[in-house]
Amino acid sequence: MIEAKLKIKKWGNSLGIILPTNIVRKKNLKEGSTIEFLVPEGKNVDLEKVFGTFKFKKSAQQMKDEMKEGW
Repeated sequence: MIEAKLKIKKWGNSLGIILPTNIVRKKNLKEGSTIEFLVPEGKNVDLEKVFGTFKFKKSAQQMKDEMKEGW
């Protein structure tokens, strides 16, 4: 099992996480891959407080295009 701390980020109208490159490579993940992750008990995040709190200088489409360039 690989353990990592990931930050929740705003992605368009949704929330998402960015997987570190070392995990993507180690697990040979591709776009469309299905993963399973566990959220430890007692460390619940109030998503209502998180939703909409992230402000980015670039649009979601610009970030998406940049991500695709890296693949």
